[in-house]
Amino acid sequence: MFLFNRDSNFNLANLITFLNIGAGATAIYFISNQDYNLAVLSAWIGGIFDIFDGKIARKFGLSSPFGIQLDSFADSLSFVIVPLFLLYFAIFYNISNSAEPVSPLIFGAVFIFYLVSGLRRLINFNLKSNVGEVSKFFVGVPTPLGAILLWLCYLTWQFNLITNPYFVLTYILLIGYLLNSKIKIPHL
Repeated sequence: MFLFNRDSNFNLANLITFLNIGAGATAIYFISNQDYNLAVLSAWIGGIFDIFDGKIARKFGLSSPFGIQLDSFADSLSFVIVPLFLLYFAIFYNISNSAEPVSPLIFGAVFIFYLVSGLRRLINFNLKSNVGEVSKFFVGVPTPLGAILLWLCYLTWQFNLITNPYFVLTYILLIGYLLNSKIKIPHL
């Protein structure tokens, strides 16, 4: 049966990863409609799928090179692109019309830095991964944790705990740097 066939692109673990991709796409839909809370919820659902796809792949011996690549594609959407879209539309799009807008060149450069950092992290992770193996530590902040940190930034902005857009940009730069740092994060 294809659900438990390691070589099937549509095995159970990969189907769950496809659900993560669907959750990320749904989050983008909600962001485009300015429904940021549902966007965050969709992204968190993607995170739940991300946890289970790997656990199921290892439990049932479904880990494969295709699954590793698919998982990183899903992570790039749900945990790199979606948080950036959220921050742009929820924060920077609205202040671009304010009396003191942030230059599009500045936030554009910061967003591109984070995007490249996230993709670099995922590519390096794939290059160093062995099918079916899990290390005790991540080296650098994993992209799902980076996304959580960016969502926390969004929440602090929404509750007016942070009101300086340059602080948000600095925070994005810091998280982007940490994605490829040598910091060790325990694997849960």
